[in-house]
Amino acid sequence: MEKRVFLAIFLSFAILAVYQTYVVPPPQAPVSAPMPVGPVDGSALTPQTGAPASPTAPAAAPGPAAQVLVADDMARDIIVDTDTVRAVFNTEGATLKSWRLKRYSDARGEPLELVPEALPPNYPRPFSFATDTDAVSAVLISAKYRPSTSGPLSLGAASGTLSFEYQDASGLTARKIFHFQPDGLPYSLTVEASVDVKGVARSVTLRMGPSLGLGYTTGGAMTTTYPPAAIYHRDGSVERPSASSLLEQSAFQGILRFAGVGDHYFLSAAVPGSRSVRVDFQPVALPVPEPDATATGETERTYVSYSVTTPGAMNMPFFLGPKDFDILKAVDTQMVRAIDFGIFAWLVVPLLQTLKWINRFVGNFGWSIIILTVVLNALMFPLRHRSMVSMRKMQEIQPEVKVIQKRYEKFKLTDPERQKMNTETMALYKQKGVNPASGCVPMLLTMPVLFGFYSMLSVAIELRGAPFFGWITDLAQMDPLFITPILMGGSMFVQQKMTPSTADPAQQKIFMFMPIIFTVMFLWAPSGLVIYWLMSNIMTIGQQYLTNHLTSAPSRPSNGGGTSSEKRAKLAGSAATPRAMGQ
Repeated sequence: MEKRVFLAIFLSFAILAVYQTYVVPPPQAPVSAPMPVGPVDGSALTPQTGAPASPTAPAAAPGPAAQVLVADDMARDIIVDTDTVRAVFNTEGATLKSWRLKRYSDARGEPLELVPEALPPNYPRPFSFATDTDAVSAVLISAKYRPSTSGPLSLGAASGTLSFEYQDASGLTARKIFHFQPDGLPYSLTVEASVDVKGVARSVTLRMGPSLGLGYTTGGAMTTTYPPAAIYHRDGSVERPSASSLLEQSAFQGILRFAGVGDHYFLSAAVPGSRSVRVDFQPVALPVPEPDATATGETERTYVSYSVTTPGAMNMPFFLGPKDFDILKAVDTQMVRAIDFGIFAWLVVPLLQTLKWINRFVGNFGWSIIILTVVLNALMFPLRHRSMVSMRKMQEIQPEVKVIQKRYEKFKLTDPERQKMNTETMALYKQKGVNPASGCVPMLLTMPVLFGFYSMLSVAIELRGAPFFGWITDLAQMDPLFITPILMGGSMFVQQKMTPSTADPAQQKIFMFMPIIFTVMFLWAPSGLVIYWLMSNIMTIGQQYLTNHLTSAPSRPSNGGGTSSEKRAKLAGSAATPRAMGQ
């Protein structure tokens, strides 16, 4: 029985690894048209289905432009600096031009940019204004808003405010106020936005444009399996609609706890909380800017645009930052579900919290992974020991089991006589004090921990850019020298040789290919995951050695004599054969 358990474990991890690497669906054929810059219609909070409409240039306001009363004299940048973010706003449209995360680096070693670079002119920038009238929206997009400050705004860890205002003689008044780091929350800002014409409030739409500047890099590595995708929380569940499904339904409305776009490690989202809003999504494709195009050979990348609409003035938190569990939890307890931990989230969360707690003392996530692996294996020692002892007993009586099987092999499976084989086998188990399930159940109980650890290390942003030592400078990336995957494969081979098995020689040879298969699969796995797997194998080898020492291992056959169990089995078989023939 244990050979089936081993095979199930190996195949389960193989399927998990292959699924993460190759089976997760790539981005669907994107909509090449940009997100419409015009407004939504008057039914702003009405559910909408069908593909997004093709963009058209917003209708120009009829007649001569109204006299500008409050505005800036020219388009210019306003820089906001905090401890975690360097943001650049532009007075034209009062939009976000750049949002760089200081504590996270891109492939060039520069602060990571979450606003796609080199956006074409007809694409909306983050926090672009729109309302329910095309003419008014056209003015809101092109207007040059008067900022509350003309110079850089340096906040550090403190909260701060940047406001923009526009007013003309037609009675149009528009305001945006950005509150940075409300309640000391990094990567967060609360946006107040209002539009009124002659004192009548209009609906407000903030278009975020193509979100998350990383786009989707097709490299086949296990670290690039989560392209930017829509995500929203409604009625207690988190939905991640695919690009193809967004072509069928792109608008969602109601009480959305949070909604936006997330990729492997980062999130751009509105956080309406208990307010009713409408969110529109659209997949788009953008050309890859240089030098990335030359370095990767890509011509375009897939992004997802989204916009948020409220029936009147808007006062809403937004989050543009990393999927760090503690940071997301501080913003909203449900936002931690933006991290896709899979079906073992109930176990992954405490594992992640424990890993971060260990790292506070160690200061190196590589060593923290090793320490946590040792602790987990120590906790699972009793279960594994019991399983190994049971498999050892099963191995010892296997010759006698085979004699029973041989005695009844001439009977068909449907023959009632064949049922006696099971009866005799169970009687033998009872006589020898062996429980066939005792070798399987303890091992199965440890599998959720293994899967949970796998899920945690696959998506935890804490490992992104975290060095270990020597040549491993990023635990979220593959080992550039392939040293740890090869060591992992070697440890797996040793573990396989030491593990008791009741399989026949042909099956054992097949099992010996497993280390080779896993080595190949893990060549491109995150090095943090490989280190965990390698350390877990080493701990299992040590435990197997200890178990073999504590339990008397069966003696090796010498001069063809066989073990004492085999001799007894042969004698039993010889004595039983006449009875079988007599039947």
